[in-house]
Amino acid sequence: MSRRQRPGYTRRGLTVVLGLLLLWVGLAGCSSKYIPGIGSPSSPSGTPPSPKGKGGTYKPYTVLGQTYYPLGSAEGYSETGVASWYGPDFHGKKTANGEWYDMYQMTAAHRILPMNTRLLVRNLENGRTAEVRVNDRGPFVNNRVIDLSYAAADMLGVVGPGTARVYLQTIPGERIQYVGPFYVQYGAFVVQENARRLRDKLVARGFPGTRITMGELGGTTYWRVQIGAFSSLPEAEANRLRLSKESPDCFVIAD
Repeated sequence: MSRRQRPGYTRRGLTVVLGLLLLWVGLAGCSSKYIPGIGSPSSPSGTPPSPKGKGGTYKPYTVLGQTYYPLGSAEGYSETGVASWYGPDFHGKKTANGEWYDMYQMTAAHRILPMNTRLLVRNLENGRTAEVRVNDRGPFVNNRVIDLSYAAADMLGVVGPGTARVYLQTIPGERIQYVGPFYVQYGAFVVQENARRLRDKLVARGFPGTRITMGELGGTTYWRVQIGAFSSLPEAEANRLRLSKESPDCFVIAD
């Protein structure tokens, strides 16, 4: 995880306590992918919604004695280097372009790329890829090239090790097309037996493909109950909407 500073911001030495909401939502897991914008894990209570970005600034800025000159265009840009990630300490705080940082969205910080640039990031150590949008500045430590949101780092397999060598390039046209099978994560539990009870109830209700997967966060094991499998994203989203009436924080993942 990156120890970083933003223009105009300094990190406070806060102890982050994961609330009950995170216990319920859990993580999509290393073998699964978040589907950005499709019922992604909600922000903690009290976090204001993200306003429209201000488009960022192209003016030079100075951090830790180093002056950076943002590019006027991202066309044809590519770069190889070390990626890190940032999460709870900045969740709900403003990014460099005026948005509220949401660690569950597919965003990233870059020192010089224009705000709202879309990037395809490939983890050179495991081959995973993710699409992110630049909405912040950084990282400003150890010659790292990009600071990923928690969701992006999780998709790329960077959360555990904290850093990874990546290749990034701008995306001029089509968005990434996610392939299934798809699941709706209904809930997550610390006690495995509670997850089993919920799975059995969902199977009895007509969801025979409901499964339990294991994940870890901060040294704690979570048992995630996921309904599926669905062959298409629209089918998974339709079921998520149906289930959200009883489980508001459920979200779609792709295996």
